[in-house]
Amino acid sequence: MNAVKVISPGALTTVQDAGRFGFLQSGISVSGVMDSYSHRAANLLVDNPQEEAVLEVTLMGPVLEFQCSTRIAVTGAMMQPKLNDQPVPMWQTIPVGEGDRLSFSGIQGGCRAYIAFAGGLDVPVIMGSKSTNLKAQMGGFEGRMLKRDDVVPLKAPSGEAKLWAASEEWIPKFPTQITLRAVLGPQEDLFTEEGIASFLNTEYLVTPANDRMGYRLEGEEITHKAGADIVSDGIVMGAVQVPSSGQPIILMADRQTTGGYTKIATVVTADLPLLAQAQAGTKIRFERVSVEEAQQLLHEFHERLQAFARTRRPVNG
Repeated sequence: MNAVKVISPGALTTVQDAGRFGFLQSGISVSGVMDSYSHRAANLLVDNPQEEAVLEVTLMGPVLEFQCSTRIAVTGAMMQPKLNDQPVPMWQTIPVGEGDRLSFSGIQGGCRAYIAFAGGLDVPVIMGSKSTNLKAQMGGFEGRMLKRDDVVPLKAPSGEAKLWAASEEWIPKFPTQITLRAVLGPQEDLFTEEGIASFLNTEYLVTPANDRMGYRLEGEEITHKAGADIVSDGIVMGAVQVPSSGQPIILMADRQTTGGYTKIATVVTADLPLLAQAQAGTKIRFERVSVEEAQQLLHEFHERLQAFARTRRPVNG
């Protein structure tokens, strides 16, 4: 059987792909991976389409037992993967055999790791996506996080069994102090000049209240002109909401589809993978950029992925 058995699920392990688009008007969140760079890189290392579903692992890795031979890759947070209790490299294709066990020693940096399987995960496509929507209990593996004794089906690998290693220059680092570039708006006119200055000049701290829905930050209060409430409107990933407390919340993959709090800015798409790897205690600053600069940064993000694919080097099994 082409499958992998869950011996231990880790803290939060879910099936995620590039996301479920086109259903926000029906109240269905996009979901999908938090760190799109690590996700796409993992798939490139096993010769999958970049959008293919993977396992997203948060803070503590699972123990998985393979019921077939295949190839995998682990990217993202530095979780020290092991195969049959022997260390194996991240950001590299790993051949596995039937009965092999993948485990993790502990996290040394970052927050989320991604496990890609050659051929992909053989779970249902619902509304165009394999992603798990935890709140709606749909998609992924039975609409939930993985648990002990789950048997997750895998597709059989196709094509030549190549083994790749990432070029060191394209492997990201996950510092504990980061700068996020952001476009002001859409409601920046509802904040005082002092509030906007606070947003752009304060070093915020990621609080323990962070998850796939959003990151609550703590720092100098961002002041409104006349309150935080607005008529609810749509929310994109990276939107920075500021409720009446004046403390910003950056909304992420499992965000609600609409919200009634003012949004002072939107973090550029290219910087969201960096934020997705931030643990509680990470220090964050914001840097203002224009829409045109944000578009250029997104273009450069896709160029990095192209360079990642182009500079992969073959390794011996």
